[in-house]
Amino acid sequence: MLTYVARIWVPDRPGALVAVASRIGAVRGDVVGIEILERGGGLAIDELLIELPSPELVPLLVEEMSQVDGVDVEDVRPVATPMRDPMLDALHTAAMLVEQVSVPALLELLVDQAHRDFQADWSVVLDLEDAATLVVVGEPPAPSWLRAFVSGGRASSSVATGECGPDDVGWAHLPAAELAVVLGRRSRAFRARERRRLVALAKIANHRWAELTGRQSRTLHPSAT
Repeated sequence: MLTYVARIWVPDRPGALVAVASRIGAVRGDVVGIEILERGGGLAIDELLIELPSPELVPLLVEEMSQVDGVDVEDVRPVATPMRDPMLDALHTAAMLVEQVSVPALLELLVDQAHRDFQADWSVVLDLEDAATLVVVGEPPAPSWLRAFVSGGRASSSVATGECGPDDVGWAHLPAAELAVVLGRRSRAFRARERRRLVALAKIANHRWAELTGRQSRTLHPSAT
């Protein structure tokens, strides 16, 4: 069996998702996971983890799901691991963040794992004071643009907490370090649940950064015991 993630827009009403699951079953697909990314305006944006016996069935899968009244299929994409679990991925990343014993290793891990977990096209840790990128994966916009973007986002509490934002960029602040982790993704929009997950990971990294830098300061201070 091959595994795919389908991102779909579904009417937020009883029975709608059951109807979609029935259509998936009609093409010999099996729903093995679901994540609700966003709700509002009478719609829900869901990601379904689907097992299919053949890649040739993907076009038929899209056609069948689209036949359900009010359903739009945003995209269907294969996944490398057979049982991808976004929440488990986030917990695994959080555990690794708190295990880091140096600031460079912490920031490298934050970018690498966020880039993988969110399947980003580019990812950076940005120094907001100097407008410099400290860690880079992929080809992000210029640091000056990134700092202006984050500064604008911080002016809105709903954007800063991850409730909303532009479709193609997600970010979160590390206030103790005056850093930001910024991700770009062109293939599909960032949704509220993904943004909140990134904010949560940044909080963990921010706390660990404060622990590491505080420990280093105590070690270097003449009065340290």
